Amino acid sequence: MRAARLATRWANANATKVAKRSVAMRATPYEIVVKGAPPEIQKLGDCPFCHRVLLTMEEMEVPYETKLVDLGNKPDWLLEINPLGKVPVLRTGEKEYMPDSDDICAFLEKEYPDQALGTPDGVKEVGSKVFPSFVAFFKSKDPSDGTEQELLEQLQALNDHLVKAGPFVGGQTICTVDMALAPKLHQLDLVLKKFKDWEVPEEMKAVKKYIALMRERPSFKATHYDDESVYMGWQKKLES
Repeated sequence: MRAARLATRWANANATKVAKRSVAMRATPYEIVVKGAPPEIQKLGDCPFCHRVLLTMEEMEVPYETKLVDLGNKPDWLLEINPLGKVPVLRTGEKEYMPDSDDICAFLEKEYPDQALGTPDGVKEVGSKVFPSFVAFFKSKDPSDGTEQELLEQLQALNDHLVKAGPFVGGQTICTVDMALAPKLHQLDLVLKKFKDWEVPEEMKAVKKYIALMRERPSFKATHYDDESVYMGWQKKLES
C-alpha cells in the first residue's frame, strides 16, 4: 500500500513538472516568417504552405508571431536565413531557422507530443495528388488535354475516402494531413470558380462538406487571408 502511494505521489509530481516545463516552453512565441499580401505587406498573404504551418500552430495551441515578407521584393535578411528565399521559415533559436512546411510541422509534432495532431495509419498520402492536378488544370489552355479529368479523378478518390472515413481525413478528429490539404482545397475552390467558372461537382458532397467544415474551424478563421490576395497570386501564375 505504502509503495503504491509513493508511486502515485511520484507520478503526480512528475506530471506536474512536465506540465510546468511544457508551459514554460510555450511562454515565448515562435517567430514564423510568412508571405505578406502585396502591395502593403500589412496582412497575411495567400501561400498554402504558410497557411498549413499557421493552422498547425493554432490547432496545437503553440504561440507564435508572424513576420510578413514581400516575396516580390525579397529582403536580404530572408536570403540570409533561407538562401532559397522561400517561406515559411520558423525561428527555432537565437540564430537558428527552419525552412519548409514539412520540416516545421514535423518539428512541432515532436516538440509538443501532448498537443500533436498525429497522422493515423494509412492516410498520409490521402489527397496528395489533388493540388498538382489542380495546378495543371488551372494552367491548361487545351480542354482535351486530360487535365480536367485527372483533377476529377483525384477529387473523386478523396471524396470516396471521406465518405468512408470522414468527415476529416483521419476520421472524427483532425490530423496533420488536414493541415496540409485544407489550404490547398480552399484555394482550388476559389481559383477555379474565378478563372475557369468551374466548381467541385455537386455529387462530391463529402469534399464540399470537408471544405466547409475546415473553413468554419477557429484555426482557419484566425489564419484567413483575403480572397483578393488569392486571385492576385494565381493571376501572376497565369501571366508567368
